[in-house]
Amino acid sequence: MGMKRTFFSAILVFLVLSPIGCGSDHSSSPQIYSSFILSNPAYDGDIAVNTEGTSTITQGNTQSVFSGIDPATNVEYRAFLDFPLTGGVPGNATIDSATLDIVISNIVLLSPGNTIPIRIELVSFQPPTLVGTDFDRTLQPAIAFTTIVPAISSADIGYHVSVDVTSLMTEAQRLGLADFQIRILEDLGFVSPGLIEITDTTGPNREDLAPMLMVSYF
Repeated sequence: MGMKRTFFSAILVFLVLSPIGCGSDHSSSPQIYSSFILSNPAYDGDIAVNTEGTSTITQGNTQSVFSGIDPATNVEYRAFLDFPLTGGVPGNATIDSATLDIVISNIVLLSPGNTIPIRIELVSFQPPTLVGTDFDRTLQPAIAFTTIVPAISSADIGYHVSVDVTSLMTEAQRLGLADFQIRILEDLGFVSPGLIEITDTTGPNREDLAPMLMVSYF
């Protein structure tokens, strides 16, 4: 792993080795475990919808996924990431925390100083083959959501962005979902168009650069 993810690994390993609580009696303190789960490149993808309402689905070893509104064309992209939980987080585990780590390859802004507000929604696109209706928030409703704070800006290009998704992972665990699946879109309301590109490489640097879900549980 690279420097960024090595740091996260060290923090979670510390949690595993450190007792929880205060005082000298730790007999009732739960043992914290951690899992680092890369997204499944076969099921990661995005859906683009143009101004006429025509959708284009791109899925499977795409190297990048896109989210937001292209300022040049007004085509809207919504990205989808799939993290398999089987073998990574036991079905009877209680979630302590969860963090999504993504690398921003590039962004396209209407104006250089603009930012792109991004919303992350827990969804369930099963089977994991994307269909056009997965883009639609009514036909494929969000189970839970969070936002990236602060909003994405040009300063994020080439860097890791970490997002607290504990509430989404807790809900996925409560529902017994086999996969942690998220839809990433430009946040709702009146926003300035902007497009982000998220690295999803299948090359030798995948472990460091591809989307990763980091979960601690007991």
